Amino acid sequence: MHLLEDRIRKLRIGWNKKALGEADLYRICRRFHIQVTEMPLRTDGFYYRVKGRDFIAVNSRLSGPMKLLVLFHELGHFLFHTPESGATANFHGVGGSVRKECEADAFALCSLLPRRMIETRSIDEIADDTGLPEKAIADRFELWRKYGL
Repeated sequence: MHLLEDRIRKLRIGWNKKALGEADLYRICRRFHIQVTEMPLRTDGFYYRVKGRDFIAVNSRLSGPMKLLVLFHELGHFLFHTPESGATANFHGVGGSVRKECEADAFALCSLLPRRMIETRSIDEIADDTGLPEKAIADRFELWRKYGL
């Protein structure tokens, strides 16, 4: 997990220092030429690369904090799991909780819920203020407890 943290720190996006929002996400996507598309999907979202171009698709039925959580999760796949060449796809919520999914989840959770917020507030307080599910917030607390993130 600390290798990922070092890679993210080099991006200088304020990750885990401040809560990142939708404007931050789209600014990062523009920086890396990632096209974001909203459409009706059977999954929450996915990241894919075709012919050297990167795309994030998000379910148009999502909104607010859940949409943002999925978008940052898929951005995490781009940052950590993009192959040098060839096509790839990563789907949010499909398959087991393998290493790649855990890494993308950690990136998303720390993007939305920075360390200072976790250190000073309860799960209930954060849920009330952010609208994120308590399960996601509990997972974020576990990242802090387990890895100090």
